[in-house]
Amino acid sequence: MQKTILDRVERVADDVVSLVLRGDEGPLEAWAPGAHIDLALPNWLTRQYSLCGDPADRSAYRIAVRYDPLSRGGSEYVHLFLRPGRTLEVSAPRNHFPLVPAPEYLFLAGGIGITPILPMLRAAGPRATLVYAGRSASTMPFAAELRAEFGDRVRLFDHGRPDLAALAAEFPAAEVYCCGPASMVDAAEALFPRVHTERFQPTRRVFGPDTPFEVECARSGGTIRVPADESLLDALNHAGRPVPWGCREGVCGSCELSVLDGEPEHRDDIGAPEGRMYACVSRAVSPRLVLDV
Repeated sequence: MQKTILDRVERVADDVVSLVLRGDEGPLEAWAPGAHIDLALPNWLTRQYSLCGDPADRSAYRIAVRYDPLSRGGSEYVHLFLRPGRTLEVSAPRNHFPLVPAPEYLFLAGGIGITPILPMLRAAGPRATLVYAGRSASTMPFAAELRAEFGDRVRLFDHGRPDLAALAAEFPAAEVYCCGPASMVDAAEALFPRVHTERFQPTRRVFGPDTPFEVECARSGGTIRVPADESLLDALNHAGRPVPWGCREGVCGSCELSVLDGEPEHRDDIGAPEGRMYACVSRAVSPRLVLDV
């Protein structure tokens, strides 16, 4: 974790604040568009937020937080209690939503889903179009900033959802990036052949019944039994092999582990790369896994 000082809090929409976190011990870790960080809050909660500032500025990170009245305490604390000058710890940036080279881009953002898209649009060059939707103009963070900077390359929909089928016909060759409400992401995945998505909530899916399995700890030694009613993450932590974690929903990547042998059952929404798994939600198909822990 890196120490930062909360330098500035700015309201950027009706229920959204932007936070600028300045490095307290020299330059912050480098990042690329699409990355996010874990923010450790003083109320003992850790939450994940996309970086929406300038990757070239190593002196500070910028994030944006929407107030959610049904939150588990993260956004409420940020909006009601955080003030400039507070020391906050953040993780090194992680990126499961990287911008790949392409001749043309179409970015689709809904509400707070604009946060990872904003630095992507700036990095993508002139052959990029942003379609940005929200409940109303006053609830859309950075809308005025985007309109001023990019002009007609930005299409704002402040009442209603854009016609994604029409956009698929208009941009048949574009690399598509989408972040927003689940219904918007689902529709984009169904319509566009080359689409990259990021979700803030896990997809509702049905898996088979949880069954027990064993984990061999290749680095620390020993074997741990993971019962059917306990996650791999909890079993490792209870056995004295602490694993970092953040969301516990398979969307942030904090608890990534290397799989040396055995077949994991992936239940995450990130798309675990070969030889990796996320301990908070994923389990095992094989009766035994060998992990680099």
